[in-house]
Amino acid sequence: MDISVVFKFLIIFILAIILISLTKGLHFLMKDDDQSTKMAKSLTIRVVLSVFLFILIFFGYSMGWITPNHI
Repeated sequence: MDISVVFKFLIIFILAIILISLTKGLHFLMKDDDQSTKMAKSLTIRVVLSVFLFILIFFGYSMGWITPNHI
């Protein structure tokens, strides 16, 4: 497989993990009655993964693995 294809799958995988973390945070917000920190931890994971994804996309662009579509 080409590195660009693997890189794109990695980006999609990280996006899926971010969405799962976001839904877990929503679940803890709606269903968790006590004052636990589960929601804060879930949203912290989402923010860290989002920053990591942002850096990863810039790195992939600088390496030439992903390119913008010129229309």
